[in-house]
Formats: sequence, structure tokens, C-alpha cells
Amino acid sequence: MKKILLILLCFLIFSNMATAKTKTPTDENAILQSEAEIILNDMQIQNKISNIGFKLLNANKIDVRMAFIYDKKNKKLISEKSLTDRQIVVYKDLIQFAADDAEIAAFLAREICKTAESYAGTLKGIIGATQVKCAPKKYEIFFDERAVDYLVKAGYNPLALITFINKSYPQKRYDKISTHNLTSKRLANIYEYIYFQYPSFLANNEYLENEAYQHFLLSSIENRRKLQEKIKTGSKEKVEYE
Repeated sequence: MKKILLILLCFLIFSNMATAKTKTPTDENAILQSEAEIILNDMQIQNKISNIGFKLLNANKIDVRMAFIYDKKNKKLISEKSLTDRQIVVYKDLIQFAADDAEIAAFLAREICKTAESYAGTLKGIIGATQVKCAPKKYEIFFDERAVDYLVKAGYNPLALITFINKSYPQKRYDKISTHNLTSKRLANIYEYIYFQYPSFLANNEYLENEAYQHFLLSSIENRRKLQEKIKTGSKEKVEYE
């Protein structure tokens, strides 16, 4: 028995030595270089997010503090931080849908609206944050429209909000008992808001050849028909989008 154990021990020692010999300095350098590239890439993403975020704040004269944090964790596993901690967390699983700075700005603009609301009202913003939590569907539309204003003020094309949402938010079957509006309703409302408030972006549409925007046009034919009917009749009633 002792001989067997001795043989096994010698085998393990020689196996470890062989493994150590196969791991060359070149391999270690490659691993270190790969890790350094990942860290550098994360830093670049963080810097881009911060720069775009502060550009939106400065252009819109938003004089309350908020931080912009890039996080590679899954958004679904993390609780809401915009209202509670006044930090805008940009999760990798969502920001990966942003194709350019304008779409990153579109996401940040909405979150800035929400975070700014946490400063509103008495008790150092507790009232404002509570109102948002109590009426999420109402404020969702409000934040979409305010985000359009923020984007235009900062020099971004507001149609980026349509393309970003169209790519990153799924379409549920119903929204009657949901805390969120149907994505199609949000998109139609954003389109209407841009149509009336910033028509030049539609007249000179830079996103017309964008695939995500093209699909928005394809999937919103009925909602846009309702908008055209409202315009034709001069109605002031709110359109019930689907």
C-alpha cells in the first residue's frame, strides 16, 4: 500500500512540473495583456458614458448631482438606483444595444429625468421619488418626452430614442395591469411629440435608412395613421395608441 501511495505522489509531482514547464512567459504575458485590454475597454466605456451624461446635464442646466456608473452585471438582478441612490447605472446587457453616442445619450437622458425627479418636492426629494414609484406609467411617458427635449438641447438627434427603445425593449401583450406602457405606445407617443415639437428632425431624417427605424415605421403603421387622422381633423384629444 505504501508503495502505491509513493508512486501516486511521484506521479502528481512530475505532472505539476510538466504543467509548469508548458506555461511559458509568453503565455503569461498574453493573459496579462488580455486582462489589461479588458480593463482599458471598460475605462473607455465608463469615460464615454460620463462625458455624454455630463454633456446632457450641462446643456440642460440641470444643477443637481448624479453619478454615471458602468456596470457589467445583469440589469434584471439589480434594484432601481436612479431614484434611491441618485446614480445612473448603465448595465452592459442594455447599453450593448446602443450603436452610437446619440443612442447612449437617449438612454441617459431618460434616466437623468428620473434622477432629477428624486430631488423634487419636500423632504429632500422623497416626495418626488415616491410620486414616480406610485405612478410609473404616467411618468414613463413624461420621461420619454422630457428626454427628447434634453437630447435636442444637447445637440443629439431625438430619433435616437426611438431606435434605441425599438432595439432594446420587448413588446408585451397587454399593459392594463403592468407598471409599464406597451413599448409600441411609448414609441408612437415619442414620434408624435417629435412631430409637433421638433418637426425638422423628421423633415431631414438622418435615421431614415437605419434598420431599427425602418422597422419602427413598419410596425407602427396603424398608430401613425391615427396620428395623421388627428392632424387632419385638428383634434386636441389624446390619441389612444396600441
